[in-house]
Order: sequence, then C-alpha cells, then structure tokens
Amino acid sequence: MPIAVIALSLSGFAIGVAEFIIAGILPDIGADLAVSIPTAGLLVSGYALGVVIGAPGLTVLCARTERRTLLIRLMLVFLAGTILSALAPTYGLLMAGRVLSALAHGAFFGVAMVVASDLVPEDRKGRAVSMVAAGLTLSTILGVPAGTFIGQHSGWRWAFWMVALFAAVGLAGIVSLVPRTPAPEGIGLRAELKVLRRPQVLLVLLTTVLGFGGVMTSYTYIAEMVTGVTGFTDGAVTLIMVLFGVGMFVGNLVSGRLADRAPRSAMCGALALLTLVLGAFTFTVHDKAATCVTVFLFGAATFATISPLQMRIMAKADGAPTLASASNIAAFNLANAAGPLLGGRIIDAGFGYPALNWAGALVTLAGLLLAGLGVAAERKGHTTTPPITPAATSPSDSAATSSSGSAATR
Repeated sequence: MPIAVIALSLSGFAIGVAEFIIAGILPDIGADLAVSIPTAGLLVSGYALGVVIGAPGLTVLCARTERRTLLIRLMLVFLAGTILSALAPTYGLLMAGRVLSALAHGAFFGVAMVVASDLVPEDRKGRAVSMVAAGLTLSTILGVPAGTFIGQHSGWRWAFWMVALFAAVGLAGIVSLVPRTPAPEGIGLRAELKVLRRPQVLLVLLTTVLGFGGVMTSYTYIAEMVTGVTGFTDGAVTLIMVLFGVGMFVGNLVSGRLADRAPRSAMCGALALLTLVLGAFTFTVHDKAATCVTVFLFGAATFATISPLQMRIMAKADGAPTLASASNIAAFNLANAAGPLLGGRIIDAGFGYPALNWAGALVTLAGLLLAGLGVAAERKGHTTTPPITPAATSPSDSAATSSSGSAATR
C-alpha cells in the first residue's frame, strides 16, 4: 500500500478520535461548563449535523480545487476547530469548535477515499478505501481510550489538545507524502451535481442511511444495555467498547479485500451479516459470554459495510465521484443522528433495551433490500452509468467552479 494512503489514514485517525472522544469526557465537560448531561450530549448531535452539512457543502465549493491542496485546507479547518474546542471558555464556543471540525470531517473522508483509490491499481482500490477507513477503527481502539484517560485525569481540554497533536501529525503527512492529484479536467460543479441525480447513486445514499441507521439504533445505548440487561459492571463497559472496536478493525480490513474481488456481493453480504447479528443480539444480550461474541461480530459487521458502500457509490458516480463520495459520508452521519432518535422512541415506549436490536435489524434489513434492488436492476440492464466527459460541462460551469475555488482560497 502506498505510504501516501497511510498518511491519509493517520489524518482519519485524528478525525475519528475527535468524533468519538466526547462520549468519554461528557460528564467532565458538563461539570466544568455548568450544563446538564443532555445538553452536553448535544455536542454529539452538533458534530453529526456539521458533517452532514460540510461533506457535500465544502466539496461543492471546492469542486475544482486540486485534491492534495483541498485535503490540506480541510485538515487546517479541522485543526482550527479542535484548537477552538480546547480553548473554549463557554459551551457555545465549544459547540462552535465541534461544528467547525465536523464541517471538514465528511469532505475530508470523501476526497481522501477518492485520492486513495486513484493511487492504487484497479484490483486494490477496495483495500485502499478500507485503509483510509482503518484510521477511524483504530481511533476507537487506541485514540478514544487514551483521550478518555487523559481527559478524566488531566482535564477534558487536554483530550482535545491530544487530538490537535494527532491532526498536526496527519497534516504533516499529507503535506510531505501525498502527491498532487488534480480533479479531472473539464469536470466541474454542474457535472458533480448531475451525478447525484443518477438513480443508482441516490439508491446507494438511501441504502447507507438505512443500513447504518440500524447500527446506531442499537449501538447508541449499548452501555445501558450491557449493564442493565446483560449484567456487566460499569467498569466492564470499556472492555466491551474495545471488543467492538477490534471487531470494527477486523471487519474493515476483510471487507476491503472482498470489495476488490466481488464488490456487489461484499455490500449485500455485509448488510445481511449486520441484519443477522442485530437480530441475534436481541437474544444473546441476556448472556455475558454470548454478548461478548455478538459485540465483536457487531463491530465487524458494522465496518464491513463501509468499504463496499463507498466503492459502490464511486463506481456509480464514475467520472465525477468526489461529491458523491462525500455525500455518502454525510449519509453515514445522517444515520448517526437518526438511529439514536429511533432508539430513544423505542425506550420511551417501554419496549426495553433488547428491542433496540430487533428494531435495528429491521432498519438494516430495509437497507439490504434496497441494495438488492439496485444490484438486480443493474443485472437486468435497467440502469446505466452515463460517462462524464469534458463536453458535459459548460463555460458557465467552469466559471462557477473557478469562482468556488477562488472563494475557498480567500
């Protein structure tokens, strides 16, 4: 794997820590800034909303920017947001810092995955995408526990300073190791937007929302589930989270290889496995040993979906994949926001924590059915992927994208 892809993964590691670290230091933030835990919890929702807005938004504004330059600028935005979070004297400024970091999150991964796939041969593109995503999985295993420990013992601000250090290292790696990768000639803003109207691209985006929405319906409340239903102590929750993270890492690496060999089968297989695991968790949650096995498989199945779905949308957006790739990252985060809301409704209705798992399984099953529908239509020849050529853009399109590039540099 080219060292440039590893540099992108390091930046992904920093972004992953920033996304997930808040859960471990939430009580410390609430106490220091004198806000309630539910109010502090909105920092998670604010971050997810920032990703949903920033992923397609910044990608559109910078559609014609040379990709290495764009990655550097996005990491600078992320670093600025992280530093603002570390220094924030009030809850409002902390939220602003979180949202600023999140704006760069989705666009970065969308562009980084396209760049990584362009740096390797055709038969290794899935592994390149999974390597970028591996930064996220490693952040849950190494970065988040370390940041939580630092935040709890030295103050929550030091956790953000740790993230800033990781981000600076990732930025240095991009500057020194990632080659210049210009956007395709003649592919402007209008072409990127036109790609989003393709039925198969829209189908993948909806598949991502539903498939990953099932994950977050269950995972958001997993700590309460394993303590209140399974019978684990509060101290064991950290080990459960690490087990989930290890599963994520394994699932991500395996799915990258499978996506290279049989991308459609990898996508449908990962969603099918995720549906089965969530359904099984409804019953295994009552036994400690079975819960440990299920949590590992849950993590593996969760991240096994990422590479195939990203490969799928880049294939269906062939010729102008950058905005579609970033939009799929936004779709993952839309699921991050919607899943907890569904789970909360189920709990409030009195169905109990185990019901979160079968509800999540049904949501993911809907995503699997959509994926199968897309594959079936493709095999029957009902959908095609029209090529994007320089002729597809107009002078006004070029002017618009040049204007966007100029705005991004100001």
